[in-house]
Formats: sequence, structure tokens, C-alpha cells
Amino acid sequence: MADRSRPLTADRVVPLLPGRFGRPYRWSEECASTQDELRDAGLPDGAVAVTDHQTGGRGRSGRSWSDVAGRSLLLSVLLRPPAGGPVEQLSLVVGLAVAEAIEATTGLATTIKWPNDVLVGERKVAGILLESSGETVICGIGVNVAQDDSELPAGTRLPSTSLRVATGRAQDRLTLLVALLASLESRYETWLAAALAPLLPELERRDALRGKAVTIGSHTGTAGGIASDGRLRILTPEGETLVASGEVVLQVSD
Repeated sequence: MADRSRPLTADRVVPLLPGRFGRPYRWSEECASTQDELRDAGLPDGAVAVTDHQTGGRGRSGRSWSDVAGRSLLLSVLLRPPAGGPVEQLSLVVGLAVAEAIEATTGLATTIKWPNDVLVGERKVAGILLESSGETVICGIGVNVAQDDSELPAGTRLPSTSLRVATGRAQDRLTLLVALLASLESRYETWLAAALAPLLPELERRDALRGKAVTIGSHTGTAGGIASDGRLRILTPEGETLVASGEVVLQVSD
């Protein structure tokens, strides 16, 4: 059996890539954050940075992202969408690609918790971070792959899981990475051509919040699905509110 924790070096990954995403491919055994590895003005759309361990990994809203070396899939993808476009929609585009890659390689059913988390059951297995500057968007992706229960973070807003815990068996990071980049390239090209409209049926099918009581900022109500522009519908007795961003807090019934 192959060593599923082997480093995801370029010589192993690049020959398996079916498209342009991952070209160029930057690998490091350790770095502060893969986000910072792609801050090079000369890099093309689709450049990828991958590491085995981040010493300064970060999530949304200034939170940190911790990992155990070799247990996660940690990468960033550089995108150069047209100027003035709705780049905030890319969290859903990337989330959909991650969800599809996990399903294809593990058989697990996945859902997407708007705007940037991928779930297996009620537990978070992957997160997405977008950082934009000018006409560049760097998409950070972290997938819990090989952690056991003791290695998963505790005390998080949303309980965590890993592909190993969810399936009960080891998973191949190389296979997952190749599938993820292929799916992301396809979904990104679709988004460039026609925005979110062609992706909405799959996003709706995986919507983890629909029908649940939520609070986002000053808005409390029932999540009513994802709008065509990527905003979340919040249904209240007074009507519908569309929320563009924010931290989702699930309301627990007594």
C-alpha cells in the first residue's frame, strides 16, 4: 500500500494534473501560510501552493487554522477574475469544488455551510479563505484528511471531523488534491462564463443551512436558500433579507 502521508511534491503531483490549475506548482514542507506563497505579481491564474504544515495558518475573521503536519490537505490557488466581478461568490465556487472532490474520492455525502465551510454530517471537514488584492484573489483551502479524533481541534464554533474519522479508513491526499484542482478549474471556468447561475442547483442540493434558524449580525430568521448572486436568504415574519457576508450562528431550540 502506498504511504498516504508522503509529501505532495511536484514530481508526484504535476504529472497527474489534467488541466492548467497547478501550473506552476509550489511545494514546501513547511511555511507560514500557503496564502503568502502566491503573492508574486508574475504568477498566472491557476498557480498553486501546497504545504505539509503551516506555522501561521489563518481562517476567516482573523481566526487561526491549526494543523498536524502531514495530516491535512493545505493549499492556496491564485485566481485572476475580471476586474469588478463579484469575487465574493468564489467562496461558494471553491466550496462546491471541494465538496465534489471529497464525494468523488471518498464516497462521503457533503454539504456546504454558507459561505465557506464544507461539512460531512454536522461536522466541518474543510474551510475556505479568500484574500483579494487588486485583480488577484488567493483562495486558501484546508481539508482535514488523516487526523484521528485526538488530533482534531476542540472548542471550535462548529465541531470538526476528518476524512479518516468519517470513513473509518486512510485517505489518499494525492488523489484528493488532483480531483480538487480538476473540479475547481471546471467550476471556475463555468463561473467566469455565466456566474453562479449554472452552479446554483448543486449549491442548493448541498445547502447545509436551508430551513434552519440562524443569526447573522443583526439578522435572525430562517435560512431560505442561496440567492442567484450568492447572498443568503433570511426569512423573517417581516419578509426576506439578503445577507452578503457574516458569521452564521445556528439557533438551538430549547
